[in-house]
Amino acid sequence: MIYVFMIIVAYLLGSIPSGLWIGKIFYHRDIRKEGSGNIGTTNTYRVLGVKAGTVVLVMDILKGTLAASQPYFFHVAVNPLLIGLFASIGHTVSIFDHFHGGKAVATSAGILLAYNPGLFAVAATIFVSTLYLTSMASCASIIGISSMFFISLFIHDTILAWIAGLLSLLVIYRHRSNINRIIHGKESMVSFGLGQYLRKRHQSH
Repeated sequence: MIYVFMIIVAYLLGSIPSGLWIGKIFYHRDIRKEGSGNIGTTNTYRVLGVKAGTVVLVMDILKGTLAASQPYFFHVAVNPLLIGLFASIGHTVSIFDHFHGGKAVATSAGILLAYNPGLFAVAATIFVSTLYLTSMASCASIIGISSMFFISLFIHDTILAWIAGLLSLLVIYRHRSNINRIIHGKESMVSFGLGQYLRKRHQSH
């Protein structure tokens, strides 16, 4: 029963629609109706600003970390990734948002933080570097999480490979419209980075 309990808790934690609730409670705005319409970190930054976006980022990471840390709390011999996975599922199909949700990037990062802080630091470095080079959060998200799949194969971590592979597929699927816009050169960019610089330079000519 403890395994079922942890799975349910992980799903409910992941289901907390941080961006939606922060927007409605503190800003009286529904971010589902603005920007990209997504309730995740990127759209929160875009619609509500840096302060709200940062709070949502921390909350979404924490959801995954708490969910995956349950085996440590309850002293149960189960890989935390197997429990944390349900937090990412909850984030994408939230019971609190009519089974809609975000793209599971920050929550998946939180799961990795609970499992292996060193790998989390590597993933975060890859994400930030890609974000700076491309100026596209979607591209950084896809490359950041996919890199964990290949790294897990290199270090022979079978369970991480399976979970990272599943989450990579989920994140890619959730970003399919972004991928289409990237291919056609129409993806939104953040206000900094090499990609933004090159786009502005191209437009000026």
